[in-house]
Amino acid sequence: MSGDAIPVLLVEDNPGDARLMTEMLKEGGSAEFALTHVSTVKAAVDALAAPGAPFQAILLDLSLPDEHGLDTIRRVVAVANRSVVVVMTGAGDEELGLSAMQEGAQDYFVKGSVDGPGLRRALRYAIQRGGKQQQLQNESIKDDLTGLNNRRGFLLHAEQLLRTARRERTGFLILFLDLDGLKFINDTYGHAEGNKAITEAADVLRSCFRSSDLLARLSGDEFAALAMHSTATAEAALRTRLDQLLAAVNAKPNRTYPLGFSVGMLACGPNDDHSMENLLAQADALMYEDKRRKRAVRGAAPGSAAL
Repeated sequence: MSGDAIPVLLVEDNPGDARLMTEMLKEGGSAEFALTHVSTVKAAVDALAAPGAPFQAILLDLSLPDEHGLDTIRRVVAVANRSVVVVMTGAGDEELGLSAMQEGAQDYFVKGSVDGPGLRRALRYAIQRGGKQQQLQNESIKDDLTGLNNRRGFLLHAEQLLRTARRERTGFLILFLDLDGLKFINDTYGHAEGNKAITEAADVLRSCFRSSDLLARLSGDEFAALAMHSTATAEAALRTRLDQLLAAVNAKPNRTYPLGFSVGMLACGPNDDHSMENLLAQADALMYEDKRRKRAVRGAAPGSAAL
């Protein structure tokens, strides 16, 4: 795939239509777009979930072997990340195209109604509009200090992932994490050092989780994570990895205070019908149990930082 070409994922099961789209994008020797073609929604979801998936735009047919109509756009939008979606409809399906835009598509066109220049122009405009919308959205759902999602951003994306997990009948983990001793750090070393501890904690979480997982800073010292396609059997491995990363940070020379988390980890199955707010509350309760256990172990040890 050319480094200068715009990567586009074409989701179309009709070989003739797929060939026509390919020819239109390459018309006149144009190398503006680099096309990857799949023929089912499942294949599209797999391509979009792959590490480093590069697609800036998705050309999506709404009538596919494994999904049809608005269910198609909902499933693709849920995993599209920053890729804009342009929907292709059949003649007489303009109303479906408009409904698809309400479900997250950037634009739509009726097959047979555009030529090569029109298709390329539609993709360029969709990407430009999507970029501006993404910038505005990021400003409202991102935490300024860490760059992670804020609470609003976490709930927005988590609800989409929750629907996907239930539809695909896969398990997932919800984590509620509290940064230990932030008040002690602020009171002892100042708020600038407290902010540094928060950003270090965020970096540890980025290293611990996959790029496809969802991370957030919910408030001052509270973080959350949603690990898709994970079950209770993955819990021990995740805890071990988190402990190892924290140990590496704390082993650095001239470290004046330990970095640590109290963690509540909730394993959820596909039949769990609780809301994301409720699941977060359950994980929060488990986090406080972890914090109480750690306090009981530490007791009033001299020089220990407060949790």
